[in-house]
Amino acid sequence: MTSHTQKAPQPFRSLSPAVMRASTVVFDSLAEFTRRKERQPDGYSYGITGTPTARQLEHRIAELEGGAHCVVTPSGQSALMTTVMSFVRGGDHLLVSAACYGALKTFAHNWLAHFNVEVELYSPAIGAEIEKCIKTNTRMICMESPGTVTMEMPDIPAIVEVAKRHGVMTMMDNTWGSPLAFRPLEHGVDFSIEAATKFFGGHSDLLVGCISMNDAGYYAAVRETQSILGQQTSPDDCFLVMRGLETLKVRFAAQSAATLQIARELEHHPEVSKVLFPALQSDPGYAIWKRDFSSSGCLFSLILAPAPEAAFNAFFDALQQFAIGASWGGVHSLAAYYPAPLQAERAFPLTDQPIVRLSIGLEDPAMLLADLNAGLDAFRRTRAVAT
Repeated sequence: MTSHTQKAPQPFRSLSPAVMRASTVVFDSLAEFTRRKERQPDGYSYGITGTPTARQLEHRIAELEGGAHCVVTPSGQSALMTTVMSFVRGGDHLLVSAACYGALKTFAHNWLAHFNVEVELYSPAIGAEIEKCIKTNTRMICMESPGTVTMEMPDIPAIVEVAKRHGVMTMMDNTWGSPLAFRPLEHGVDFSIEAATKFFGGHSDLLVGCISMNDAGYYAAVRETQSILGQQTSPDDCFLVMRGLETLKVRFAAQSAATLQIARELEHHPEVSKVLFPALQSDPGYAIWKRDFSSSGCLFSLILAPAPEAAFNAFFDALQQFAIGASWGGVHSLAAYYPAPLQAERAFPLTDQPIVRLSIGLEDPAMLLADLNAGLDAFRRTRAVAT
């Protein structure tokens, strides 16, 4: 006769974090249910503010950033928007770097401006002179270092010093350097934003953003905004980011070294007019980068010799190792193109020429250089025929 007596379950431990999915959070009593909002900003009242999986990721990112608090959102873009929406109101003045992420500028101009927010773009390479832009109603300064695509280096400590004297909040998109190269909170920035889609995840298979900060009041406000705007992050994606964080340091080191090697080689190529990369001594932002940053990430841009559109098509068509895509920070190398009209129409334009942006992955640097040289050869041949 078979016995159905079951042994007590054994303790279970795993190196992998648990993935806890939930929409509805249940309570032990009516009293707990009616007071559920008091559980925030750390606790659980409904799935929209996250499960223990999200909290574990938030704690790990806060530690990495050197901060006290973190809120994860569904994308880097949503992290930027959620931060602004937490504090900026009608009648406020918002300062945004002209080299900030394009969606943030579009959001400011096409949405916030219609809500009576005064939006002003400032020069991406600014420092203490930002004081000339400060008004009595200035609420927040949005920064990115270096700038998206064009790679200008603002003087973050100088901007923060001005902002603090005037009681203005600061937030910085730190995705390029990550906390491994620069910790905005340690330089007095109020909010450090990362597109965890990029380096943190590392494999181009998820969308997550994060907002790190020290001030408990700011944390409560951001968590409330996350909840009200429905910016819940999938626990499965949180798990993937935590898995990516396990290899972040080794990936970042390898990609940074390869990127510097490739950028230095391209700097001397006859078809390259300029390499936009603060880690190069020839870059206008080098002194600030050297002073504040400990590494250089995997992203840089190129201004090639003046040429017709057909030459740029030839360059990209010749690439075999670089995929064409707008994101970056993953293990696979990517190339993106930003046409001349976009540069000429930008506030505080760096150039009126097209820009090619490269993200260096974990492939062999020699192989990537050979691929880029083949692309530049195709560019040269097509440019020669056109001229």
